[in-house]
Amino acid sequence: MEPSRHNIISAIKDTGQYVIANILSGHADIINEAEWQMLQDGRKNFPDSFVEKGYVIDPVKEQQRFQMAYIDFLEQRDQEEVQVFFVPTYLCNFNCAYCYQAPYLSAPERLTREVIDAFFSYLDRHMHPRRHYITLFGGEPLLPGQAYRESIAYFLKQVKMRDLDLAVVTNGYHIPEYLDLLSEVRIREIQVTLDGTAEVHDQRRRHKQEGNSFQRIVAAIDDVMDAGMPVNLRMVVDKENIWNLPELARFAIDRGWTESPLFKTQLGRNYELHHCHSGTSKLYSRLSLYQDLYKLLQQHPEIMAFHKPAFSIARFLKDNGRLPDPLFDACPACKGEWAFDYQGKIYSCTATVGKPGEELGTFHPDISHRDERIRTWQKRDVRAIEACRDCNLQLACGGGCGAVASNNEGNILAPDCRPVKELVSLGVCHYFDQDASR
Repeated sequence: MEPSRHNIISAIKDTGQYVIANILSGHADIINEAEWQMLQDGRKNFPDSFVEKGYVIDPVKEQQRFQMAYIDFLEQRDQEEVQVFFVPTYLCNFNCAYCYQAPYLSAPERLTREVIDAFFSYLDRHMHPRRHYITLFGGEPLLPGQAYRESIAYFLKQVKMRDLDLAVVTNGYHIPEYLDLLSEVRIREIQVTLDGTAEVHDQRRRHKQEGNSFQRIVAAIDDVMDAGMPVNLRMVVDKENIWNLPELARFAIDRGWTESPLFKTQLGRNYELHHCHSGTSKLYSRLSLYQDLYKLLQQHPEIMAFHKPAFSIARFLKDNGRLPDPLFDACPACKGEWAFDYQGKIYSCTATVGKPGEELGTFHPDISHRDERIRTWQKRDVRAIEACRDCNLQLACGGGCGAVASNNEGNILAPDCRPVKELVSLGVCHYFDQDASR
């Protein structure tokens, strides 16, 4: 018997205690210094509870458990719903300073019915019988003008004919002009971005012609929820606007949004993707973001009514009373996610869509596939990534994002590592009373 290779042990700041979590066995506890030292030394007189909970194991049996969990993961993933992104245009009416698509925007073209028909024909042929739903993405998918409205109307008609759910990722500026069309289909969610309260948001996300956008987006969010459609409010954060999170939280609370079951939030970290960012000094690493977020939560607990951060597996453990299932793969590209655009091209995901050289094939005018590259995306998981194979964090991290790994390392099968131990430590401090019994 020996300590499990999947133990994740994080020191809990200023307590002399540690959190131990083992996703493969499904157990987590608070342990003291002596117990931590026992695991570090690999002593043989382990408590029976350590054996029962899988913190100490027979390596052969643990490998068998790992294999069975991996098979279960693959079977479950193959049964899950696929998110299919469609980009009707790369044009956008906003001038956001951190837009990662700006350097490779294509010449303006219009989405045609021929392309829409080819897209849905491709889904009918290649997605069936796998369950899937569609997300409109951009650029900005809801642009003003009769031509844009007519193309989206025809697109939504095809969605409705196939009884598919639809999500929309939009800046929100022209939502009211599309609500009548959107009400004709089953809406999974409308994702809208506010980067803070009015003064902060309007500096970061300006309309190209009309300037300030905050008040119009706020009114659109009200309209969407009044129409019974779910809203996913996203705040893109970096060091320039994180301080405004408490004020945005209070704004949402006062607006009544946080009381609605139709309302949820996410924080999106502003980071480099594909090209050199003009303001790298203001960007957070994943860990530094959560360190500052933790401090804000201590000072402004009202944020929790607006957004509850994951802190890796910590929030899941708090909400569900158990650890999540083993995560053998955190990258859905070409497995649980595909992306298509109005030019008839196929991509792996939203992080690669539109980037020259990332095309995986075409659905119009002809169907073609870069089979070898697709297979590389599809085999990417912690078993295929060499750097992940012996990492004790692998089942919480899942290898991270393949697009980021490829951008940083030039290889899809490289890791995009998550600071799991540090995030768990922060999350336990935030969500749990360390003096509570196990």
